[in-house]
Amino acid sequence: MQRLAYILLFVLIHQTAFPWGATGHRVTGEIAEMYLSRKAKKNLKKLFGQENLAVASTWMDEIKSAPGTRHLSPWHYVSIPDSLDYERSEKNPDGDVIWAIETIIDSIKGNVLPDSVERDLVRMLVHLIGDIHQPLHVGRAEDKGGNSVRVKWFGKASNLHRVWDSDMIEGHKMSYTELASNLYRPTKSEIRAWQNSGPRDWSVEAMALREGVYNYPGENLGYKYAYRHFDTVKERLLLAGVRIAGVLNELYG
Repeated sequence: MQRLAYILLFVLIHQTAFPWGATGHRVTGEIAEMYLSRKAKKNLKKLFGQENLAVASTWMDEIKSAPGTRHLSPWHYVSIPDSLDYERSEKNPDGDVIWAIETIIDSIKGNVLPDSVERDLVRMLVHLIGDIHQPLHVGRAEDKGGNSVRVKWFGKASNLHRVWDSDMIEGHKMSYTELASNLYRPTKSEIRAWQNSGPRDWSVEAMALREGVYNYPGENLGYKYAYRHFDTVKERLLLAGVRIAGVLNELYG
């Protein structure tokens, strides 16, 4: 209850690491728009006006430098050791991405909120569901989810986390609408299966990708690494978008 009050206090005050990068997040928002139910789309239109989910998806990064937002940093990720799962791992007392998603969903379900507060909670939700689908946002504490793993991307200094956040995506030089329009279109049964899950399940999926993520021959990454992993990037973006829609359909449909 105290943590829920903390979230609500934050969004009341702020009514005014980029995970996935802006392009990746906007892809998830664009995909989510495609899979909203008619009723959810109508209700979200009342709440957001002309702002769509692609625009909403980057808000939580855009306010990172605003006063009083430092406590939000741990909400973008979760650290889980290789041999454990979320339930058995040590929890960050300041919160994590799984806790934040679950708490925000409960707060929207269980409270009559001012529109300004509810908009910011939905913006957070869209962003954080995107975050948890980036494999290194469910990371190892010892290397800060790959942020401490120094590599070069086509000869330029980077780190493993940034490669997955943005380097591979930006390397394809596609807008978020172009990338979203070129992703696989799932069947209805696939959509139902993907949406019949929650953030704890999504963290397990992300951890299953670790071996491949960390499998590289040296610090110089480029075409070979992108060739091996860009299909995974596209799949994670698609899953995130479909699941954002699933959560919002449940809340607003």
